[in-house]
Amino acid sequence: MTLDPVLLSRLQWAWVISWHILLPAFTLGLASYIAVLEGLLFFTGRDIWLRISTFWTRIFAVSFGMGVVSGIVMPFQFGTNWSRFTDATADVISPLMAYEGLMAFFLEASFLGVLLFGRRLVPAWAHFFAGLMVAFGTLLSSFWILATNSWMQTPAGYKLINGRFEPVDWLAIVFSPSFPYRWFHTVNGFFVTTAFVVMGVGAWLLRRQRAPGEARMMVRMALDLLIVIVPLQMVLGDQHGLNTLKYQPAKLAAIEGRYDTVQPAPLTLFGLPDDAAATMHDAVEIPDLGSLVLTHSWRGIIKGLKEWPADQRPPVGPPFFCFRIMVGVAFIMLFVVAAGQVLRWRRQLWQSPRFLWLLQYTAPLGFIAVICGWITTEVGRQPWTVYGLFRTADSVSPSLTGSDVVISLVCYVAVYLVMYPAGIAVMAALVRGGPQAPEVPLRHEGGLPSAPFEGAARAVPDSPPP
Repeated sequence: MTLDPVLLSRLQWAWVISWHILLPAFTLGLASYIAVLEGLLFFTGRDIWLRISTFWTRIFAVSFGMGVVSGIVMPFQFGTNWSRFTDATADVISPLMAYEGLMAFFLEASFLGVLLFGRRLVPAWAHFFAGLMVAFGTLLSSFWILATNSWMQTPAGYKLINGRFEPVDWLAIVFSPSFPYRWFHTVNGFFVTTAFVVMGVGAWLLRRQRAPGEARMMVRMALDLLIVIVPLQMVLGDQHGLNTLKYQPAKLAAIEGRYDTVQPAPLTLFGLPDDAAATMHDAVEIPDLGSLVLTHSWRGIIKGLKEWPADQRPPVGPPFFCFRIMVGVAFIMLFVVAAGQVLRWRRQLWQSPRFLWLLQYTAPLGFIAVICGWITTEVGRQPWTVYGLFRTADSVSPSLTGSDVVISLVCYVAVYLVMYPAGIAVMAALVRGGPQAPEVPLRHEGGLPSAPFEGAARAVPDSPPP
């Protein structure tokens, strides 16, 4: 049996990043939510915001720590598994990754200490500012990471010299053709993911009559946000699809399971792709609708994968099925949010145990959509690491053997299967504890004067419990 180092390296990367991406999908939105809560606390002085903010800050600290651990190991693979890719793209990729570390990670990590431990050590305005900086840092981190990925998807601003990508226009590199669509779609999707978790946790607390005031506020705030950003996510996804049609037509053909060029194209709802025979079996289609959805024209043409040589076609199965799961999840989310708004308008939201149960069990939907979107994007660009220019098969380290990757892959699998359940267990324990009543005086020197709180003007201990 021959162990293919390319396939195994791809599996190792997929394993590591699939787990890692779940954390920024949660912490990016959660950091912004905490910043909003800290702002409400600073400007109103109501201690309900203090309790909610402290509750979610503790959870954020755990998930942020897990994200750091799982994220640090990923760059090592550029040297161990993908050295030829690293060598060819270093002059473009390395500065972008360095900016992410220097501008974003250090910013959020530095101010996270103030957010976690400075409640009674710094003025109220400084604590609020720390929350804003942590939120800004997470957004800045996503900016540079997605700028890097987008350049690999739609490369621009470079020239090839002796097989190496050399930068000639940094604005074109950072703002590559797919970057704005990819960044807005991803960040908004992360906000959706976080809001569903917040709403699910609030519903869980309500069903058990724990901190009902805080729980209702969580659900209400999440519903108010989601009724805007879930439809917005669909619009952003549509615009991203138009960009993919223009710059990565083979990926779009794989997403649609389209082997033959068709004009107008049907919308394939379901089917069984067969790459070997280059055909779709048992297809369920709506005539002509594919052209309207994908090109915004009833007569739009969709190129089939047969337009490309067989060795330049992405595998159809993963992007085809994952895209449909992602879209299905989006419609489920829209239904849940719309139903919540209707119940709220009828003043029945808190008297509907079935709907609260629904909120609790739809909390993970955002993570499912994020993973499916990532698979659609990354598998759909195969067989390239730099789209159309540098193959995945040519990117792996030359001296790497299959047995080397097996050893490291087994270690990664073992560590992640210990770390993630442990981290989730800690966060679950924090959720079960619910928002806690504050216990120590707030420090207001240098900030706004203490406003009359709903309860005593008290805050939380310096650090969260273990």
